[in-house]
Amino acid sequence: MSLRQRLAQLVGRLQDPQKVARFQRLCGVEAPPRRSADQREDEKAEAPLAGDPRLRGRQPGAPGGPQPPGSDRNQCPAKPDGGGAPNGVRNGLAAELGPASPRRAGGLRRNSLTGEEGQLARVSNWPLYCLFCFGTELGNELFYILFFPFWIWNLDPLVGRRLVVIWVLVMYLGQCTKDIIRWPRPASPPVVKLEVFYNSEYSMPSTHAMSGTAIPISMILLTYGRWQYPLIYGLILIPCWCSLVCLSRIYMGMHSILDIIAGFLYTILILAVFYPFVDLIDNFNQTHKYAPFIIIGLHLALGIFSFTLDTWSTSRGDTAEILGSGAGIACGSHVTYNMGLVLDPSLDTLPLAGPPITMTLFGKAILRILIGMVFVLIVRDVMKKITIPLACKIFNIPCDDIRKARQHMEVELPYRYITYGMVGFSITFFVPYLFFFIGIS
Repeated sequence: MSLRQRLAQLVGRLQDPQKVARFQRLCGVEAPPRRSADQREDEKAEAPLAGDPRLRGRQPGAPGGPQPPGSDRNQCPAKPDGGGAPNGVRNGLAAELGPASPRRAGGLRRNSLTGEEGQLARVSNWPLYCLFCFGTELGNELFYILFFPFWIWNLDPLVGRRLVVIWVLVMYLGQCTKDIIRWPRPASPPVVKLEVFYNSEYSMPSTHAMSGTAIPISMILLTYGRWQYPLIYGLILIPCWCSLVCLSRIYMGMHSILDIIAGFLYTILILAVFYPFVDLIDNFNQTHKYAPFIIIGLHLALGIFSFTLDTWSTSRGDTAEILGSGAGIACGSHVTYNMGLVLDPSLDTLPLAGPPITMTLFGKAILRILIGMVFVLIVRDVMKKITIPLACKIFNIPCDDIRKARQHMEVELPYRYITYGMVGFSITFFVPYLFFFIGIS
């Protein structure tokens, strides 16, 4: 057998959905047995209860009591074939669901654009379920919108900015690579899909694995020598963070083993090539006279290019969101630097020592997070309400159904890019200026 044949065989084994299903079963996740015709009729008779939030949370044997996440009324119709799907279409077939069980879990989040929900499943190991739910959230928007501002507002703006530069680069290349390779998600069955928020995207490589590798490695590279702490802490953090995120994607049924390995190795390659230029990029963003124009134009051009790679899917919006956030944070840092609002410590003061943790310091940090996040969320909601109807009006696209309207590049690209561009600009300019004005900077 030639080397090429052996590699092809290895790739086939690593991509096998049965291995994903086996890992899920090992961790205590199984699809319920198929329903009989009588059970399906009973479920239809009970369907009106699904719309009543007072009844939806109750269980037989526990009147009025809460159910575990994802009750048996949270199911959705499955796709009729068992293989992968074109981009923008649900990947995988959800197995039919069995009778009610006291220990069940459904999908973490509903897909806001496709309406798809996660598959109901039996979960016998709830500590692992909670751990991997946390792991998968380390690659989602909620984590990013808290993590990067926390660094910029409370810890070290320089490290925060450069983490964003690396994150944008890694995520953009990962999303574009998905649309070039076009491999589907693991087939279901045998895989149980616990999360479907990104199910309309392609699978290879895993961008969760890429961000879960890039962020902890970059954090240590950027802070070691700049801050005083034992290197062993970083050497423990990197494998723990990376393995938690990577394994969570297999646990959720969203990626094959090959997707995870490829995402990890791809990130190492990207960091090896581009990390030496991060300092140059950050300095350019802050100091060059025409940096804002170049940043906005470059990120917009990259967004338009990514929208031409394949048909619509949620990855289009994610890519525009990433690019918009990166452009906004870079432009905000340029304005902040030139106004002298936030100044990085001089090189002769390095390495920095962490200040003693006092109630005043802790209180200011919490206050900055609360005030800053309220401001950022208000900006995001206001911009969303403005940009979607405006884009629909400019490009003559009906906006009666927001989901369908956002499947047009003319709506989704400006909505995500402008909205999250303003979010990023707020994080590095408006919010620090607000902190300076009220005296908690």
